[in-house]
Amino acid sequence: MRKYFRLTILLLSTIYLLQSCEKHEDYNVPDNLRINDFVWKGLNLYYLWQPFVPYLDDERFGSQQELNGFLSGYSDPAVLFNNLLIDESLDRFSVIFSNYNTLEGLLSGTTKNNGVDYGLRYKSGSNTEIFGWVRYILPNSDASGKDIHRGDIFYAVNGESLTINNYKSLLANDTYTLNLADYDSGNITPNGETVTLTKTIYSENPVLISQVINSGDNKIGYMVYNGFYPNYESQLNNTFGQLKSEGVTDLILDLRYNSGGSIATASRLASMITGQFDGQLLGKEQWNAKAQAHLEGLNQDDLINKFTAKLGNNATISSLNLMRVYVLTSRSTASASELIINCLEPYIDVIQIGDVTTGKNVGSITLYDSADFKPEGRTSRHTYAMQPIVLKIVNKDGFGDYTNGLNPDYALIEDLGNLDVLGNETEPLLSTAIGIITSDGRLVRQNPDKIFKHFKDLKTINRQDQMYVEQTPR
Repeated sequence: MRKYFRLTILLLSTIYLLQSCEKHEDYNVPDNLRINDFVWKGLNLYYLWQPFVPYLDDERFGSQQELNGFLSGYSDPAVLFNNLLIDESLDRFSVIFSNYNTLEGLLSGTTKNNGVDYGLRYKSGSNTEIFGWVRYILPNSDASGKDIHRGDIFYAVNGESLTINNYKSLLANDTYTLNLADYDSGNITPNGETVTLTKTIYSENPVLISQVINSGDNKIGYMVYNGFYPNYESQLNNTFGQLKSEGVTDLILDLRYNSGGSIATASRLASMITGQFDGQLLGKEQWNAKAQAHLEGLNQDDLINKFTAKLGNNATISSLNLMRVYVLTSRSTASASELIINCLEPYIDVIQIGDVTTGKNVGSITLYDSADFKPEGRTSRHTYAMQPIVLKIVNKDGFGDYTNGLNPDYALIEDLGNLDVLGNETEPLLSTAIGIITSDGRLVRQNPDKIFKHFKDLKTINRQDQMYVEQTPR
């Protein structure tokens, strides 16, 4: 029986991948276990580390009845999902949502947002107390009309000091009051000021800033890009078109606050920076053995991401044809942002300035409870969807091992005592990049009062730290 069920699971896996299977209902799954059955079968098929998770092994259960017995031990699908993941040291990024509308919004840059994009850091000498700092303010948001700005510090929410145990609940509220503090020679000192903010549904254009800096013979394009959102590819392409029309000779790409997004959009951004490598391999995907063998049998090109001359809507890409790019990074620079750095390096000079990146070299897909895990035909009985890690991506040279992050060529951590305004030529990381380009000695010598250890940021809290394939493989 065990062998028979294993063959059934393998057959179902093949059928799922071919997009022509019957629904889960036809395999003797009780109504109260259908969500759990979806979770197990989706992970059994696609999860990158499936061969190393005992309860996902194809031979673990001898029949659907045995599987049902295991699934019945979990009343919460999220608990089942998390218990089927490999150790957190390898997988920090797989996630399940009880409402796929929320997940779809996050992946497209649409969230409940008050306009304050923030980072959280540990207080000096503490492993539990944290504070927040404002990284940037979104235009036309609630915060944009309030007295809060980049560099402002908050130590409490609604009068309750922030810790690693309460930050999620405090910052999850639709309306809350931030208690502000001064940055006093490295000390976080409450100043009695507050600002009350309210979240609304907000779609973020990831191109926050784009400008041209003239310095001697150099026309330097500078762009702050905060998310690889497919819905905004046209805006991104228009930005490059404008930079091209102004004749930029150099590009500074600011990915400090970009935690990732679509792999396809990343391929298109790489093509905007270059343009001379159309059709060549940018990155190659590596799936688990079961999915890899099937996908290679269908079409090996499905596993390859190439430089391209077209956007997703078939519009022509505006390319700068550069052989060098300067990338600003932080501990929040992750996934598709790291793909840009790693996958461009075999082709052009990538000069990285800032902090070590997150170290997310793996990507995900969205799985729905349907016959083939795609959104079409998904069940109406619930709204669960999964975003499990399913692939690792490597560059042209086969390198993709950077789980500890990508190290900068010029190390410069953002100093909370000297942040300056994004886009100002005196802003430390931008100034340093300009100095490297022009050799005018602008390199910033870092001497902060204190360096506070990074904890989290808004995008990682929201789980917008995904690098993902937009279409489940066929």
